[in-house]
Amino acid sequence: MGTWHRLLSFGGVVLRGSGGAATPLGRSRALVCRRQLSNADSGTLKRRTQIMSRGLPKQKPIEGVKQVIVVASGKGGVGKSTTAVNLALALVANDSSKAVGLLDVDVYGPSIPKMMNLKGNPELSQNNLMRPLLNYGIACMSMGFLVDETAPVVWRGLMVMSAIEKLLRQVDWGQLDYLVLDMPPGTGDVQLSVSQNIPISGAVIVSTPQDIALMDAHKGAEMFRKVHVPVLGLVQNMSVFQCPKCKHKTHIFGADGARKLARTLGLDILGDIPLHLNIREASDAGQPIVFSQPDSDEAKAYLKIAVEVVRRLPPPPE
Repeated sequence: MGTWHRLLSFGGVVLRGSGGAATPLGRSRALVCRRQLSNADSGTLKRRTQIMSRGLPKQKPIEGVKQVIVVASGKGGVGKSTTAVNLALALVANDSSKAVGLLDVDVYGPSIPKMMNLKGNPELSQNNLMRPLLNYGIACMSMGFLVDETAPVVWRGLMVMSAIEKLLRQVDWGQLDYLVLDMPPGTGDVQLSVSQNIPISGAVIVSTPQDIALMDAHKGAEMFRKVHVPVLGLVQNMSVFQCPKCKHKTHIFGADGARKLARTLGLDILGDIPLHLNIREASDAGQPIVFSQPDSDEAKAYLKIAVEVVRRLPPPPE
């Protein structure tokens, strides 16, 4: 007889064999089938309602943290971690009365330890919470403090989510005005878990002007909107290269691509970061440019972005 397929139509249910003609069902049998389908739909709807009634995980603030800012990108290699580090330093540089922390939730490729020139394991508080490591006035926590520098993190999803939960809930931050989160690239489990478990004041999307990077940045911005996280704006990184000898400017990754995307999304450009050797060398040396060369044009670009970020943040909760 072959495999049978049930075909739904406005006039009833028809069974069609793989090699035979269509065979209409009798009136009574069609009524029975419709009742069965109706009952099945009703059961499915009931189950869906029960699932939806459970809702998303209830957001719980991180103790002692007033506002959380996530720095994200759709694609890796666009300078997200460098932006997160220098944004955190710029927040303090612009207002020394503010306490700022930096949390690296990029489990597979943590960059914060090297960029912030930090090594060692965090100490535990009396409440058995990890104490962040401190440098340049920034409290830092990263998976890089918990595993060997050269050891790959070969974990499946459940282990990664457990690690994220520990980084979010088992760190003694003290009292912070801002906690900057360096997110992993993409729009996967980590981004969703963080967005659904803690209240986020705003997201900063980092991208180069290159079309292939902008495609993923678009996805990243839309993901945060879907989970009701305010997108503060875009940072256009590696926007232009200026020759140190002749001063000629070249748009290696394209010109103003992020600005075009920002217009499409109805967002603002928070600032442009040039492609400059000093930024790369300072990051590799563990002396971020906002700290080591605060009067440079490159550092001033990050300082401006920090001003724009703060200006767009909602008022902190009382």
